[in-house]
Amino acid sequence: MTIRILVADDQHLVRAGFRMVLSAESDMEVVAEAADGASALSLARETRPDVCLVDIRMPPPDGLEVTRRLAGGGYPGAPKVVVVTTFDLDEYVYTALSNGASGFLLKDAGPALLTEAVRAAVRGDAMVAPQITLRLLQHFTKARRRGASEPAEPLTDREEEVIQGIARGLTNPEIAAELYIAPSTVKTHLGSVQAKLGLRNRVEVAAWAFRSGRVE
Repeated sequence: MTIRILVADDQHLVRAGFRMVLSAESDMEVVAEAADGASALSLARETRPDVCLVDIRMPPPDGLEVTRRLAGGGYPGAPKVVVVTTFDLDEYVYTALSNGASGFLLKDAGPALLTEAVRAAVRGDAMVAPQITLRLLQHFTKARRRGASEPAEPLTDREEEVIQGIARGLTNPEIAAELYIAPSTVKTHLGSVQAKLGLRNRVEVAAWAFRSGRVE
């Protein structure tokens, strides 16, 4: 399967650089480029990409709002969104992930991390820049004192195990190997967890695990 990608950034050189990196991958194709938020939303609906790489600071609506509108769905085949920015301010990270982003990278992350973030988004995983991860975990741990609501329908033992793996940053295949189950079964359990907790992606599941005290 070829992964269809939209690149949204107000800097032409950045878009060109991303296109060069992504087009070099045999399983990726850049189907559209946008220089502002309005064009990104319009082109996303027109070209139906699998993944959108979105900058934060660009002509309105900004990348955070674009992420909310795209990742929040609202139409069939809503794309995954990976935010790629120069700014790693905590408020941007938290807002982007809360708005449904499937990843948050810095522009200096390098080609390998960029392409892996795209593939992770398609798999239903999430990738956050390593230098940001520790701050996220600290934030989620501090947020624990505010509590985390328990699901109306109890989680099964297997779902709890899958949550533990997600909170530790494991991929679906890694969780499957650890639990001696198929990756597709992990995906099924994850879908059930998200439905029970009302969460949109595995980053939110990990955050919930820390807030609820399931992970130290």
